[in-house]
Amino acid sequence: SSASLQILASMPSRTIGRNLGAIISQYCNRTARLRRQSSRPPLQQLCRTARPSLRQYDLETDPTSTTLEEKRCLLVKELLSLSPSQCSHTLLTMPVSLAEKRILRRQKLSRQRGPLRQHTSHWAPFSPCGWSKVCVVLVCTEAVRAPVQALAPQLSSFCSPQGCRGLWYRLSSLLRTAQPWHDALKQIGGRFGSSVLSYFLFLKTLLMLNFFSFFILLALVVVLQAVYPPASVSLQPFTGLELLTGAGFFTHSLLYYGYYSNVTLNDPCTPSPKGSMCPLTAPPLPYNLPLAYLSSVGVSFFVTCILLVYSVSCSFRESVGCSTKDLAIKVFCAWDFKVIQRHSVKLQCENICTQLKELLVKQRSRSQSQSRCQRLGRGIVMLLAWLLALGFASCCVLAVHYFLEHMHVVTRGSGRWQQEAILLVLPLVVSLLNALMPHLYNLLAMWEKQDSPVTQVYVAIIRNLILKMLVLFLLCYQWLSRSVICSTEECWETCVGQELYRFMVMDFIFTLLDTLFGELIWRLILEKRLKTKQRPEFDVARNVLDLIYGQTLTWLGVLFAPLLPAVQMLKLLLLFYIKKTSLMQNCQSPSKPWQASRMSTVFISLLCFPFFLGAAAFLTYTIWSVQPSETCGPFRGLETIYKSVNWWMLVLEKSNPNITWFAWVYQHLFDNTCLLFFMSVALTVAIYFNIQVVRGHQQVICRLREQIAKEGEDKEFLIQKLHSVYEQRHR
Repeated sequence: SSASLQILASMPSRTIGRNLGAIISQYCNRTARLRRQSSRPPLQQLCRTARPSLRQYDLETDPTSTTLEEKRCLLVKELLSLSPSQCSHTLLTMPVSLAEKRILRRQKLSRQRGPLRQHTSHWAPFSPCGWSKVCVVLVCTEAVRAPVQALAPQLSSFCSPQGCRGLWYRLSSLLRTAQPWHDALKQIGGRFGSSVLSYFLFLKTLLMLNFFSFFILLALVVVLQAVYPPASVSLQPFTGLELLTGAGFFTHSLLYYGYYSNVTLNDPCTPSPKGSMCPLTAPPLPYNLPLAYLSSVGVSFFVTCILLVYSVSCSFRESVGCSTKDLAIKVFCAWDFKVIQRHSVKLQCENICTQLKELLVKQRSRSQSQSRCQRLGRGIVMLLAWLLALGFASCCVLAVHYFLEHMHVVTRGSGRWQQEAILLVLPLVVSLLNALMPHLYNLLAMWEKQDSPVTQVYVAIIRNLILKMLVLFLLCYQWLSRSVICSTEECWETCVGQELYRFMVMDFIFTLLDTLFGELIWRLILEKRLKTKQRPEFDVARNVLDLIYGQTLTWLGVLFAPLLPAVQMLKLLLLFYIKKTSLMQNCQSPSKPWQASRMSTVFISLLCFPFFLGAAAFLTYTIWSVQPSETCGPFRGLETIYKSVNWWMLVLEKSNPNITWFAWVYQHLFDNTCLLFFMSVALTVAIYFNIQVVRGHQQVICRLREQIAKEGEDKEFLIQKLHSVYEQRHR
């Protein structure tokens, strides 16, 4: 009604922005008073109540008779008298549009350039020689004077807290822009949504983890072993097949465990015919390569564990803070008014449209309800689908087991070339099963007809996860039992490293084939033969699990092939550009958009707990319980790899009696299983309390949302009461 409209019009928030001339006049008066009062602090240091207010200003009628252009000129004149920081802050806080601020800034710049033009035109000579002389003098003078004059206000503004804060904001924005694939990730998220974007963000996280592992291994072991190579061995010629098999030329190289020696680099004792001679002054701490090899692997796993836990906590914190009523926020507050370029505007529009689709699908899935019969029928279908999925996974594991036994029987009577050909058979079979089974699981998902795309992705992830975990467990058992194809001259650790290298290469080849036939060829068939505009969709679950599978192979092979993280980094870089190009050219946005607010948390959690902990347990058992090779590697001649630490502690204690306390600390703390038990209990308690704190924050967020909703209802109630009071007075 008209009474409610009058009450709403008299609210303070509705009085701002009615008259542009009044706003400019008031800011002109404010800047004039600021210029006259030299002792007054800057405008940005004033409290909010002391800043220009329009509540008691007559916005409908302007008391002055000047026009809008004259007011602009007066305001520009007053802005020129202020310092650069005060001028920029005044323009920033003015409640006018960006176009009006550009006009004021343009007029201010023209006023600043005016006196310089008049000065040059007054002193302009008439002859060409005189003109050239004056130009040289002016250039030399301005080259010395202009930087000093121009730098003085900038230095004064830079030394202020506001200048330091602005510099920090600029540096942070530059750091965000300098992040790898910044523009590509924004383009993918705007066109295909957060579900597809989560795959590429996960790939970026894996690249960061492998970079840290590779840097630690390179700095502590690989570079030193390259500088001090072992005794020369007969190298085989490079044929190119080594890129697939990892054998041949690569066998005796820095890539594998067997190449590394068990020497101490700065050992003062030199061998002689009469025995080893040691000088009186020995170096304080000799560099032991076996200890460095073991320490680098342990440090890389420790750093990876810290980064994974930190990533899980950060992503979980972000997923907890996501609102359930984001639709209104996206509609009214999603646009960024600083975006002015046409490409950025188009990208922002696509991003907002995709997010709105995801939110609408999420709300629609919540509003649907089913009867009891429908729920019962769906439960039976899901139970049968799960039984079939588990049966298929069991058949795959049995097939790999029987194939391993048959392969060992065949290789016993085969020649050298046949053995090299058989090296690729096992990775080929395992990669073929990993590539075909997800498509079979997708057929089961089509039979189930899941309404929610998020539930469909979770089910696909769990089924593929079970298959990959069972296959990897079987392979680890075979490797620890030394049931690998290896000659008597080679180390079994090198053979395991070669096996893991072949699995990684074969997994990359099948990923490329799946991208070629599953996306490119299928898109050509749909467009050329079937004459449809549809394109294949990007399978997030299958591609993410392929990344997790490849990363798990890398962690399993760090002890046996120290340069395997470098191979994984190269593989991830190629995968990013190949998948991005295929996504842009061959795929369409998801037919059922869904919001992946917690998908990153799920992906990193799956990477951390089942796979990283499994790889860490495998390597821990290898270090503590498995006997290394006796003829090669840095731990040759020892009962277990862990014995090298005890041997080094004894040597250190005998060489320098002053550090016996270090050996005591190691024996009673690090070598004691009770400490590991207490550390595990403390870590579990810390994780439990962290979960409880996050749950408390989640409850507080829910309470605050309820309070915000109630405050909105309070405003409606007050408006109704004001309307009733207004009607009673006018009766």
